[in-house]
Amino acid sequence: MNYFKTIIDEESKKDYYKKLHDFVDEEYQLKTIYPERKNIFAAFKHTPYDKVKVVILGQDPYHGEGEAHGLSFSVCPGIKIPPSLKNIYKELNTELGCYIPNNGYLTKWADQGVLLLNSVLTVEKDTPASHRGKGWETFTDNVIKELNKKNEPVVFMLWGNFAKTKKDLLTNPKHLVLESAHPSPFSARNGFFGNNHFIKANEYLKENGVTPIDWQIENI
Repeated sequence: MNYFKTIIDEESKKDYYKKLHDFVDEEYQLKTIYPERKNIFAAFKHTPYDKVKVVILGQDPYHGEGEAHGLSFSVCPGIKIPPSLKNIYKELNTELGCYIPNNGYLTKWADQGVLLLNSVLTVEKDTPASHRGKGWETFTDNVIKELNKKNEPVVFMLWGNFAKTKKDLLTNPKHLVLESAHPSPFSARNGFFGNNHFIKANEYLKENGVTPIDWQIENI
């Protein structure tokens, strides 16, 4: 069984989550909210708790039409590759020689054990950060705390100042925490490019007897 389901069930009994649920429920009824409701917890379905090897933390889902599908940094097939993901692909090309694909659909990573987790799991169309401070952060912080308890090594990639605030939740010496600037065009040149996170992650996994990630996203 996917332990994430147990975590969600436990959180759903708490007062903050009941308020969050009511807020999100009303938003979906009255406005255009992304991702589709069925995909809010997609990251946990693609990457079950016991399979998590790497966590890449984002902030909010993409807020443009047809983009978000529940995995941080990933967009649906046929959608233009967002600028931050373009820079992630550039870094992969530099580090590992991965070719730059024609799509931003990252389910291949998720299915190998890369948890693509946003701190906030819903957003109003064309309104970035519209669902911040409503309770999602409490929920995802508690998910991170549960991941911190894992006995198997996990690599946490914290890109940008927001992601770095989660470092305090990561106290288990079995895990590797990698920090750098965010891949956004505004900050990528301040330390994201050349961070070698993908090489470091795979080396750490191999050192610990874990199959490394095949980071190449293929063309569709």
